[in-house]
Amino acid sequence: MKISAAAAVFTVRDLDASLRFYTEVLGFTEEFRFGQYASVQRDTCSLHLSAIGNPNAGEPGSGAVYIFCDEVDAYYAEITAHGATTDGEPRDYPYAMRDFIARDLDGNKLSFGAPSKGA
Repeated sequence: MKISAAAAVFTVRDLDASLRFYTEVLGFTEEFRFGQYASVQRDTCSLHLSAIGNPNAGEPGSGAVYIFCDEVDAYYAEITAHGATTDGEPRDYPYAMRDFIARDLDGNKLSFGAPSKGA
């Protein structure tokens, strides 16, 4: 068996509002929608959004994902200019990554990280 991809599933309260947030603020595109379940994609990263009440839905705001990028500073500036909520600016960490955490409308955590320049 060879695994080819994976997608985090975030539980959201309002699928329409979440799709607008992921596309208009974070720059993802809608990949598919089936009822109250959808997928957004940016480059090779896919995230699934599941409305409350779906069989695989958990608690809104309990999800987290770490997304590996080639850079984060310009992306941070772009999404915060569009209204994204973050836990602070990108910074370098001892684990050789430069990253920051953004939160979606329900509080799910999306960490965006790139290798730090000193790595």
